[in-house]
Amino acid sequence: HISKHDAAERFADEMGIDVFLGRAVFSGSNSVEVNGKTLQFNKCCIATGGTPAVPSIPGLSDVPFYTNMNLFNLTELPPRIGVVGTGVIGVEMAQAFQRFGSQVTLFSRSDRLLPKEDAEAAAVVQTSLEKDGLTFVTGSTYKSVRASGTKSEGQTYAPVTLLLEDGREYEFDVLLVATGRKPNVRGMGLETVGVDFHPGRGITVDDNLRTTAKHIFAVGDVATKYQFTHTADFMARMVVRNALFFGHAKFSELIIPWCTYTDPELAHVGLYEGDLTERKIPFQSFTRYFKDVDRSIVDEKTEGFVRVHVRKGSDQILGATIVGANAGDMISEITLAMQSGTGLSKLANVIHPYPTAAEAVRQIGDQYNKTRMTPTVRKLLRGLVSIQ
Repeated sequence: HISKHDAAERFADEMGIDVFLGRAVFSGSNSVEVNGKTLQFNKCCIATGGTPAVPSIPGLSDVPFYTNMNLFNLTELPPRIGVVGTGVIGVEMAQAFQRFGSQVTLFSRSDRLLPKEDAEAAAVVQTSLEKDGLTFVTGSTYKSVRASGTKSEGQTYAPVTLLLEDGREYEFDVLLVATGRKPNVRGMGLETVGVDFHPGRGITVDDNLRTTAKHIFAVGDVATKYQFTHTADFMARMVVRNALFFGHAKFSELIIPWCTYTDPELAHVGLYEGDLTERKIPFQSFTRYFKDVDRSIVDEKTEGFVRVHVRKGSDQILGATIVGANAGDMISEITLAMQSGTGLSKLANVIHPYPTAAEAVRQIGDQYNKTRMTPTVRKLLRGLVSIQ
């Protein structure tokens, strides 16, 4: 129902855009060639996205394996799935297929999943996945992958075996490799038009999203570490303003939230505690657990919390993490506060319908305001009350 929003037919038929299907290669500083046809341009935007980054595990290229690009081509449920990688894609797909009825084994080089996220928040997600019946194999060092046999008549899958350096072996019907993504920068002639790029980091852009060739812009996964659909959307909006309407919109002014769509969801915006510590920014953190929020108790969805970091000595919000039901929706209130410069103390004055889980955000504001009740202020208030 929603795939039509990105269909070529919609752009061509409904929006009147000239669509040329094929590989585009720069043929000059102001032209690209597509299937033998040369197209001229004054301004250009590169939005070639990214592809799965596949690790160099011996034997992997010799066996059938899946990535997020072809996983959705499956038409029958695999009985056993191995997932290499515990980032967003690996964790989301692992939980989904476990709930469909597959037995999923999740492999991680480290001792935790979602390593970029708040450790306590990631632990909440891991607990949920364990309740679903997933098997975790941590500290994995991959030795090789081999075919376990050929697909016989009537079989949908050809089994593969993953071997670890410690001697353990695991056989699966489907092996999903979810170890990140890399930008699509090869084979389009970027070198010929002076566009600087790196195979791992993508195309170099300035704060206005211009490449090193000033009339060529780049957006999305090919030009940023924030590899999210909504980030690409807002980068595209920025390029339209800057390239066509003499705008000066800056990428650094965007405040980008994101969400991992597990159950419970895990959403974040701004800086993590580790970022603040690394940058030596003094901060305070405030946490409200959903087990103490009335709506969450009523709904029996008490796992998770809201956590907000503020600059020490002020109510300036520097970052926030929410893990819980509908966290992806709830994070937007904090994103709006950060975008508009609204401090945490003012969120305490935002009236929320009762009972709602989002009250946790307001209650975080209450927590901050209580810290302003210093011993001196407390003493003055006692004096005023006693006088009255």
